[in-house]
Amino acid sequence: MKKLLVICLSCVSIAAAQTDSVYTIPFPDGTSASKGNMIDLTVANTSKIAAQNVTVAISNVPGWIKFDTTKQTISSIAASAEQPATFTFAVNKSAPVGKEQTLSFAITANGQTWTKSVSLKVAAPATYQLFQNYPNPFNPTTTLSYQLSEPSRVNLRVYDILGREVMTLTDEQQNAGYYQKTFNANRLASGVYFSQLIATDGSNNKHVFRKKMLMLK
Repeated sequence: MKKLLVICLSCVSIAAAQTDSVYTIPFPDGTSASKGNMIDLTVANTSKIAAQNVTVAISNVPGWIKFDTTKQTISSIAASAEQPATFTFAVNKSAPVGKEQTLSFAITANGQTWTKSVSLKVAAPATYQLFQNYPNPFNPTTTLSYQLSEPSRVNLRVYDILGREVMTLTDEQQNAGYYQKTFNANRLASGVYFSQLIATDGSNNKHVFRKKMLMLK
């Protein structure tokens, strides 16, 4: 009888059970990557003999996913038995919203290799938000970051303490997701400045945010 080792997807803990084949990852909160996401796989040995040193390796991993490890070895799987393989990963804020990404899992045992594909996508951020610039205080550049929960017309400007506009950083239509812009105040005087984000969604609702910044030369 031909030896056969198969892998089946038992669950993806980052998402509830779904009827489709694409699993949705929540968008990371704050400005850092989301950690502790897990893909739980079950490797089932359907042959009549034990499988030794079974390796499960991931490929086709995009830059916005960071796995703790991309390869695991299961020392032995008895005949007609199963063993789990759990992969933990983080998702950073650069992840494209709503774009399907297929990960490939290669399972090697007894000189043969099988593959399994798992499709993921990242949900849009739950809320609009303008984050505090970093660094702050700064000299002379700082990074402004924000997120959009749906496609919006985005206007990001910087004002001085008297309310005068000193720079427009963004004035365009943007998709849902996370964005960063650099503010260079090299030609400006030290003092207090304000960043202002106005995001107008598809229903013409305006989401307005302001953050105080301090430039010290």
